[in-house]
Amino acid sequence: MDRQKQRMTLTAVALLAPFLAACGSEQAGGGSSSSVAGWPPVTGVLWSVDSVMADGTTHRAPADAHVTFGKSGRAEGSYGCNHFSARAAVDGDRIRLSDTMSTEMACEKRSMTFEKTLARALADRELTAEVNGDRLTLTTADGDTVRLTRSKQAPLYGTQWTVTSPDGTGRAHLTFDGTKDTVSGRLGCNHVNAEATVRDGHITLGRPSVTRMMCEDSLMDTEKTLLRLFDGELRYGVDHRTLTLTSDNGTTVRAVAEQ
Repeated sequence: MDRQKQRMTLTAVALLAPFLAACGSEQAGGGSSSSVAGWPPVTGVLWSVDSVMADGTTHRAPADAHVTFGKSGRAEGSYGCNHFSARAAVDGDRIRLSDTMSTEMACEKRSMTFEKTLARALADRELTAEVNGDRLTLTTADGDTVRLTRSKQAPLYGTQWTVTSPDGTGRAHLTFDGTKDTVSGRLGCNHVNAEATVRDGHITLGRPSVTRMMCEDSLMDTEKTLLRLFDGELRYGVDHRTLTLTSDNGTTVRAVAEQ
């Protein structure tokens, strides 16, 4: 069976530009891709990581762990907190990742533990890929497996966005309603409602209506931070299943879409 190979031009990843600068002078040809007739392609698909089985133990993935094998010869994604990029040579059911680079943000303990497991399975490895419908299984030479599902980017509207930063308890969440132009949710302790107008990458939040319960200090501190988002304009962005809100006063909040 003939296989067609084609050299690809590397493209810089804007999110990881500081980490990819060293690659900017590389010549085209860093990756190649081919497909076997009748075998579903893995490139150009946003794959959400479900779990990693390593050393006989299955580790469940956090909500935003994902990877895309680009047709440009690179793989890009998130280990669950930190983002990564690598050369990706896709040849039939074989995927070779090399020159992996990653951001180095500190995250909550559970995410960091999973990241180490996923990075060990993916970074600078040759993997065997098996596609079954919307499912992808990647297997290492050591027998560890990464299970993934074909995924779409979460919509801003109608999604329950669970706040992960500054709060990591999962008790704070927001939902935007595009029909009513409102946002509602929980600030960790108290419930909140406000007008929310979305336009050109910005969200204008009105004055919040908040319940008046008292909770432990950690939750109240989270509420004070979240309340700084209201009654003003925010920049927002959705990356896969992560929502980032940034106010003019420098407050940044991150949230993930509930599965």
